[in-house]
Amino acid sequence: MSTAAPRTLFAINPALDRAALARRFAATGRVQVRDVLTPESAREVLTVLAKGTAWGMATGAGEAEPKSFRAEETGTPQGQQALGAAFKAAEEHTSRGEYGFRFAHYPILTAVQEGWRGSEAHQILLEHINAPAFMELARSVTGIEGLFKADGQATLFAPGNYLGRHIDSHVAEGWEVAYVLNFARDDWHPDWGGYLLFLDEDGDVVEGFRPRFNALNLFKVPQAHMVSYVPPFAPVGRLAVTGWLRTK
Repeated sequence: MSTAAPRTLFAINPALDRAALARRFAATGRVQVRDVLTPESAREVLTVLAKGTAWGMATGAGEAEPKSFRAEETGTPQGQQALGAAFKAAEEHTSRGEYGFRFAHYPILTAVQEGWRGSEAHQILLEHINAPAFMELARSVTGIEGLFKADGQATLFAPGNYLGRHIDSHVAEGWEVAYVLNFARDDWHPDWGGYLLFLDEDGDVVEGFRPRFNALNLFKVPQAHMVSYVPPFAPVGRLAVTGWLRTK
């Protein structure tokens, strides 16, 4: 696949009802914006994610620093051994009710900053997320005028992947709103997991967003949330670009 990004990579759907979306966000602190991009743009981003991304792995276990494995690392015996140990640590913490996660990812911001080969299309994608059109959409929906930049990573929740309950409490770093730009399969079924779930103080699910193609999730942080476990029989297809919108 060519790494040159097409001209139609990222165009916002002009028909969005921003006032209605803003009311929804104001009431709950979260909203799913369906059909956020034009259909052609959504297909182009899907192509970048599905066919032009060298997927590594991200893991986390309790309070320890999260680990990121590049795609080339996971193909070596040493990398497989380290990845297996990281998976085990995540499972052990999760089994005790502590924080843990594992999912495939491509750290776009890191790839751009370090000049990874093959990151050109991802760089342009991140530039579009930071461009005035997307930032203005985010500000108009959230009502937070100070939003001005975003980081980002590509994520793929395959069978066996999950993201444990957490709140994203990095207020000092300027995190205001988390975003999930979804490009899941059109026919994603509830039995396949991968839902973005929001929880109250008792651990009850108060709302959940199904992975949808061309849908943008925005939610205020800190806020308790998780991505539900993707079972072994689920297909590969829960693709997204995720990150945080910042005020500093």
